[in-house]
Amino acid sequence: MDMHTVVVGTSGTTAEDVIAVARHGARVELSAAAVDALAASRLIVDALAAKPEPVYGVSTGFGALASRHISHELRAQLQRNIVRSHAAGMGPRVEREVVRALMFLRLKTLASGHTGVRPEVAQAMADLLNAGVTPVVHEYGSLGCSGDLAPLSHCALTLMGEGDAEGPDGTVRPAGELLAAHGIAPVELREKEGLALLNGTDGMLGMLVMALADLRGLYTSADITAALSLEALLGTDRVLAPELHAIRPHPGQGASADNMLRVLAGSGLTGHHQDDAPRVQDAYSVRCAPQVNGAGRDTLDYAAVVAGRELASSVDNPVVLPDGRVESNGNFHGAPVAYVLDFLAIVAADLGSICERRTDRLLDKHRSHGLPPFLADDAGVDSGLMIAQYTQAALVSEMKRLAVPASADSIPSSAMQEDHVSMGWSAARKLRTAVDNLTRIVAVELYAATRAVELRAAAGPAPAPASQAAVAALRAAGAQGPGPDRFLAPDLAAADAFVREGGLVAAVEPVTGPLA
Repeated sequence: MDMHTVVVGTSGTTAEDVIAVARHGARVELSAAAVDALAASRLIVDALAAKPEPVYGVSTGFGALASRHISHELRAQLQRNIVRSHAAGMGPRVEREVVRALMFLRLKTLASGHTGVRPEVAQAMADLLNAGVTPVVHEYGSLGCSGDLAPLSHCALTLMGEGDAEGPDGTVRPAGELLAAHGIAPVELREKEGLALLNGTDGMLGMLVMALADLRGLYTSADITAALSLEALLGTDRVLAPELHAIRPHPGQGASADNMLRVLAGSGLTGHHQDDAPRVQDAYSVRCAPQVNGAGRDTLDYAAVVAGRELASSVDNPVVLPDGRVESNGNFHGAPVAYVLDFLAIVAADLGSICERRTDRLLDKHRSHGLPPFLADDAGVDSGLMIAQYTQAALVSEMKRLAVPASADSIPSSAMQEDHVSMGWSAARKLRTAVDNLTRIVAVELYAATRAVELRAAAGPAPAPASQAAVAALRAAGAQGPGPDRFLAPDLAAADAFVREGGLVAAVEPVTGPLA
């Protein structure tokens, strides 16, 4: 585990801290202010619990059963029961990093002092993270309203020492055994605590934060591959001039154009199509790359604003206010997060689509301006990259299906008490698949474009220095260059890993300087 420590206070957290805990095993500590806030809000809940008047979540049932006043002797059972009954997920397990993000973000809300749980409950959550114990959470069970109920319930179940969890060695064992092995006492839940552990948008928010980090890297990689394709197609870089983008001043568009221009600096291949009379302008997939990539970048920025607000939020129902009131609310509704998760799936699909169109153009002898058919060594005997484009097209087709918004759907639940839900968890799950597929799509364009650039270089002027650096690094990573047909899947897998691990950006930035 990383020895970096993230301190959780009362005012939320950052995207960087979420990723440090979820992906890199950073340790978690509660600040002194958070412990004080937890204790103070618990005093308020204890005082309300002692009164004869019913208070939702403290001395009543939940959801459509909120009308029943629960007696003192049944309240601990009520809190245990809500966790057990709501831990109703089905399907395959979700990824460890998602569960860690979910737990950390629930801890962030607990530490705000607005939930009314005891400090020891929050500390137990921190201990679970620090021990590397990861509850088994399933794919299906959240509607994204009243938060991610089933996923969070499986985490709360582990805190109680029940259900299954994965240990730091990757082995799934009964949660009680894992807690005992790490010296963590199971939590005995009291009034409001079971409910407070379940009512949050934490799963969908965690997946949003990680998707944003991944997509930012992919957008930079896609600017590079677009530049390589432009170069291989003997396109013009004049369309990337800053003065052209200044008159339509979308920030992302300008950033993408600048990235492409810096990758192409010093190229001997660009601009030759001006001698080709039938082709006055490059195709849209080449000429409009900054506009498409840039619009996606701007969507990422908007999604990051929403994520930032959520990271600063305390999401629970009811909440404990500083003046001592405990008030019901609808802040657990996932709509703000669900919408941007869907927006990102849409822009990811469009980026994948334009990458595939450039790949297809590189392979078509009627549109590639002198490149061999399918970039094959001996076309007819060799098929070249024909089926690599099929694979890329299949991925793009799935991306389009994944772009259908989950947040446009709603299925009422809880006897029509929860009659409009966000489906934000579903939006997050399909976005993760979309990001994974987009990485592969960019990798296929990279593989095709580098082969095309090498073929050009062998017959004429030298490519840009940054292009040469990209080609050399990709070849060193195991994706081979032009030549007779061979088993292609390993080359594509090497290109995928190269993009996924940030190798493409790392290869060109020593030449271009830092890219946006």
